[in-house]
Amino acid sequence: MTSGFHDVRFPLEVALGARGGPERATDVVTLGSGSEQRNARWAHARRRWDAGWGVKSFSALAEVVAFFEERRGRLYGFRWRDRLDHASAAPGVAITPTDQILGTGDGATRSFSLAKTYGSGDDPYRRPITKPVEGSVRVAVSGAELEAGAFAVDTATGEITLAIAPAAGQSVSAGFLFDVPVRFDTDFLEVDLAAFEAGAIPSIPVIEIRL
Repeated sequence: MTSGFHDVRFPLEVALGARGGPERATDVVTLGSGSEQRNARWAHARRRWDAGWGVKSFSALAEVVAFFEERRGRLYGFRWRDRLDHASAAPGVAITPTDQILGTGDGATRSFSLAKTYGSGDDPYRRPITKPVEGSVRVAVSGAELEAGAFAVDTATGEITLAIAPAAGQSVSAGFLFDVPVRFDTDFLEVDLAAFEAGAIPSIPVIEIRL
């Protein structure tokens, strides 16, 4: 049996109570002079969470165990909703089709990849978005929103395809909701019901994957 991805979302109520965030890998070498040399080993951050913090009831715990079993532990990936960061717009702000610039038309290209840009200073970070939420994507060309039939969205890759290629110089933008592709970071869920009943939090590690 080979690994793969199941296009299903982890129980939302549990995910929204999880604890975690982005992680980066940076090599830091301190020279004899005391100055540092730093090198980023990853182009993109890798997010990880502990879903145990979102488990508040026996029924939620049972739901997570069933989800874990169907994913065969670490074998199959799945969708995860990051409570802090799951939209093209800032938290609490409505999505618009001009939230994120995807590229510029050249008169021939019709396909563009969804992405989200962080920061606007010296070195903004552009994050690929590969798991948009079906039905949430809005697209605009030079600020004018396209009708739903004027573009198609691949929710498995984050690729949008326009019916008509934008003219040279026209900006292509989008607004969307998205999930993060993840897997369990363990093949063993240790569940102590007595401890859980006493208020102990089970550890259910989840980590972002690249597809």
